[in-house]
Formats: sequence, C-alpha cells, structure tokens
Amino acid sequence: MSAPHIPVLLEEVISALNPQPGDIVVDATFGAGGYTRRLLDAGATVHAFDRDPDAIAAGRGWAEAACEPARLVLHARRFSEIVASLAEAGLARVQGVVFDIGVSSMQLDQAARGFAFSSDGPLDMRMSQDGPSAADFLNEAAEETIADVLYTFGDERQSRRLARAIVAARPLSSTGEFAHVVRKALGYRANAKGAGAQKDPATRSFQAVRIHVNGELDELAAGLAAAEHVLEPSGKLAVVSFHSLEDRIVKQFLREASGAVPAGSRHLPVRAAAGAPVFEKPSAAIRPSAEEEARNPRARSATLRWAMRTSTAARAESGAAGA
Repeated sequence: MSAPHIPVLLEEVISALNPQPGDIVVDATFGAGGYTRRLLDAGATVHAFDRDPDAIAAGRGWAEAACEPARLVLHARRFSEIVASLAEAGLARVQGVVFDIGVSSMQLDQAARGFAFSSDGPLDMRMSQDGPSAADFLNEAAEETIADVLYTFGDERQSRRLARAIVAARPLSSTGEFAHVVRKALGYRANAKGAGAQKDPATRSFQAVRIHVNGELDELAAGLAAAEHVLEPSGKLAVVSFHSLEDRIVKQFLREASGAVPAGSRHLPVRAAAGAPVFEKPSAAIRPSAEEEARNPRARSATLRWAMRTSTAARAESGAAGA
C-alpha cells in the first residue's frame, strides 16, 4: 500500500538515524507511516506513536499485511507518553527517535477534520478527536485569550482586532465561517489586484488555533524530554519541524542538552552549562533540496535537526517525561 502523502526529508532523516537490522526505533509521529516503512525496510523494529485514531487504524491495516508485523508496534498515545508506553511494552532504551512535527497531510486533506479552509467543514482541528474543539475555543474563550493565542501562535499582529471580530460573529461552526471572519476583519479579498501574491491571513489564524487546541508546543517539549530519557548512548534523535515556533523549541532543547552556552544579550543573561552534555553537538539546520521542494511543496518550510545521545544520564526533568 502506498503512503497517501510524501514524507519530508526522508533520505536525510534515514541518514541521520542510520538504522541497522535489529535496532529499535521510535517513530513518534506515525501519520501515514512514511518514515516507519523505510525503518522497517532497514531491518529495524519500530514503535510508532500517534494520538490520531485514524492513523493508528490505517497503520493496523498495512501492518497486518506486512511480512513481519511483529516488527511494527503501534501505540495509540501522545508522544509525550513515550517513556510510560515503552515501559509497558517492556522497553527502557531504544536506538533512535524521530519526530515529524505538526499537522499531517492526511488531516489537512480531510475536510471533516477541520484543519484547513481549502474546503468547508466542521470547525474541529483535534488531532486526537477528543476534548474541546476549535469551535469550542472560539465560541467560549474570552476575547483577550483569543487575541493572545492568535498573536503568540500565529504571529498575528492585528490579533486584538481579529479577536473582537470573532467574538462578534459567534457562534462559529465551520472552517468557512472562521476563514470568512478573518479575511473580512483584516480586509483581505482574494480577487483583489495584487492579492495573489499575498498569503491568505486565515493561514496564520488556523495555525494558531490548531496549535492551541492540541497543546502542540507543550507536547513537543515533553516529547523531546521523553526522547532524551529513552535513547541509549549513541542513539539518534531526529526532528523535522515546519515553522519557527517549533524549530526554536528544538534548537533550544538541543543547545541546552549538548552543553552549549548561549552568548547572552541585554535581554538574556549568559547562563552556565549545567553538567555533562546528554547529547553531542547537534547538526546544523538541514533544509530540503530544490528538487524536493519542487516535488513536494509541503517540504518548503521543513527543517531537520538531529543529534547523538551521550552516555550521560538523562536530566531529572526528562526522566519523568511520560511516566
């Protein structure tokens, strides 16, 4: 069965992880299984995590048809729960962990999931398909809270004006309604002269609300800490992110974990490195080639960072991750 989307930076991720026959690797964001397939082909056993029940159900379908289904273990869990979930499977250490952060192509392409405004659907955006939805947040949250979310997670500079418009337009129930409110409040007209060169402002708002509804940045921080705890010495961590908020968290985590000391500024005093590094010096940011960007437009904003685990014990805050 072919994957319904193209995994981003696939060759670079596999090169970074360098899976060997018999290795145990965690695919923390299973999705359509693009990375997992290549890891299985290399002879690794994969413990794949996804909080989206649709992804897990699809994975069970092709896992059962595989030659060696025992080498794929699916976990219907958040990746912040890696430590606890692997412990339940009798594992304490693995040789690799890979993350592909953000919303998947499968989720974006299903109007009923409410992640995109390209086609109208319910205002949902929940990766796990449970808990409060985007509609719940936009219809019930205080105007100030909505403005803070739009500004912090969407870099929306007119967040207060937009939040007022959202509150005035309540109740909102569909992605089309939400997108219309955003465009009207910000004076965007798709057919206006020169509009073709402008990014639809609804993109920023949809990103912000999605990140908030799913707690994505807190989940990423917890997942990185969990990876630190389960990786054995010389194990590899590879993280693909798609926007600056995610990449900043990954970059800062790897800098601190590798013992790098920030240069400091008048806003951020110099901090001393704490203890021996738990990761070796991380890679520089790896971006997709022009050929990959042409083949897969989703890759254009992708950044890969990876690092190798040292023999230093995981830091105390990481040891509790997912426990």
